[in-house]
Amino acid sequence: MNTRPTVLITGASSGIGATYAERFAQRGHDLVLVARDQARLDALAAKLRDEHQVAIDVMVADLTQPGDLTAVEARLRDDARIGILVNNAGAALSGRFTEQNADHMAQLVALNTTALVRLSRAIAPRLAEAGAGAIINIGSVVSLAPEFGMSVYGATKAFVLFLSQGLSLELSPLGVYVQAVLPAATRTEIWDRSGIDINTLDEIMEVGDLVDAALVGFDRREAVTIPPLQQAERWDDLQNARQALLGQVRQSEVAQRYQSQQ
Repeated sequence: MNTRPTVLITGASSGIGATYAERFAQRGHDLVLVARDQARLDALAAKLRDEHQVAIDVMVADLTQPGDLTAVEARLRDDARIGILVNNAGAALSGRFTEQNADHMAQLVALNTTALVRLSRAIAPRLAEAGAGAIINIGSVVSLAPEFGMSVYGATKAFVLFLSQGLSLELSPLGVYVQAVLPAATRTEIWDRSGIDINTLDEIMEVGDLVDAALVGFDRREAVTIPPLQQAERWDDLQNARQALLGQVRQSEVAQRYQSQQ
């Protein structure tokens, strides 16, 4: 019997999710792979079973569909073997806000935020009760500042970062580790799906490098891992500046610049 926690990975059929599956299988973890593409999931599962002798279940699910999302939530709640959740499923949308399709934007928000919240909520109480486990949320460096043409996508990733940091504060004292991973441009299919030619990008990280770096952060129990950030002190500077700003907030007193000059 495998004593390592089973890992459930969403968006597992390709890119970052498939690479996480390979890396955790190499570490000897059983897996639950979740994505929409049955053929790809089955092929990946067969490959990893053969190479690493781990048990792998496949769940075909579109996390923007309530019924599919509910099924994955139930698996996370009820399967006590699952001790690590990788919230990787996501989509991008580029272009001017005024020209984007409202239904496409709503679907993006549903996948990048609503599904992530619901899946995290499904597993967190059980992990907290056990005093062990981990939730890995895949965000983006776009969450750190608005970027022209990526307003909705960036907003969803800012949500992921903020949520991850809040969950870390709440769950880490209970023994549950929460990690936010912030990639920059990474060589995955998300670009084609969002209408961006990957060949127009000046710099791009290979997906294996990204996941390997993220797992270094995972092993170190970093709350926020930013593989492309060359100087870690810059993140510390940002956090310290944020705390300094909050120290200037006085809830009962309007700032002088907003007071009437009459």
